[in-house]
Amino acid sequence: MEWIQVINCAIEYMEQHLLEDIRAEDVAGQVHISSFHFQRAFHLFTGMTIGEYLRKRKLSLAGEELTKENKKVIDVALKYGYDSPESFSKAFLRFHGITPHQVKKGKELKYFHKLVIKIIVESGTVMDYRIEKKEGFRLLVYARRFTEESSREGIPAFWEEYYQKEIYKKAPGYLGICAQEKMGAKDFLYGIGCDAEDVSGVPEGFEVLNIPAYTWAIFKCVGAMPAAIQDMWDRIYREWLPGAGYELITDYDIENYLPGDNTSDSYVSEIWLPVKERA
Repeated sequence: MEWIQVINCAIEYMEQHLLEDIRAEDVAGQVHISSFHFQRAFHLFTGMTIGEYLRKRKLSLAGEELTKENKKVIDVALKYGYDSPESFSKAFLRFHGITPHQVKKGKELKYFHKLVIKIIVESGTVMDYRIEKKEGFRLLVYARRFTEESSREGIPAFWEEYYQKEIYKKAPGYLGICAQEKMGAKDFLYGIGCDAEDVSGVPEGFEVLNIPAYTWAIFKCVGAMPAAIQDMWDRIYREWLPGAGYELITDYDIENYLPGDNTSDSYVSEIWLPVKERA
């Protein structure tokens, strides 16, 4: 999977279907990537969600249309997927800083260009990672389902719940795992837990995930949480994947929080990603 090519193909698909009611999972399906991993990669490369990109492009083009003669606000609103002039006007004002009716008075509009993703080669920096083949293993997790949108606030809150409700007393929570069971799914399973061998039995509220044998790329993150691990995710997609001899298998990913003070600049954590050699 060439991520730069994948993202650009997805952008091209969105541009061709801007007037349709397309969603993130529709776009991910077009490039044959799990919705969760595609949305994560898109956000890391562009700094915005798919929904934000579509909204900004639509409002930008809607503004252009309103500068033309005989264009009614209600017609433009309906064309770009808004149910009423009121909802369109609110979104238009947030984006452009003016109302649709002020466009006719010559007020300045904002223009949001179609994105094109390119690789920019910068001075080299070191990324510590290793490739390991592992047999299948079992994880014991306290799990919940999330969408990509709900995960941004939901997963940190889920971790808080794990400790505030003292769920960790049933099983230590040093692993965070995302499981995408099938292509095109709208949500994914996120679990907090440990190796199943660490605990006797399956405590109430927990479940066991059977992870198949994979080759794993394991990245070392050094620094305080959550900034260090977030920065490494960004670097994996921007720096490592475009030039690596491996591509992702988008079934699972694991964050391994090692013992230590996670507020320290020297704290070590890991990101585990299943990979295969690039054909």
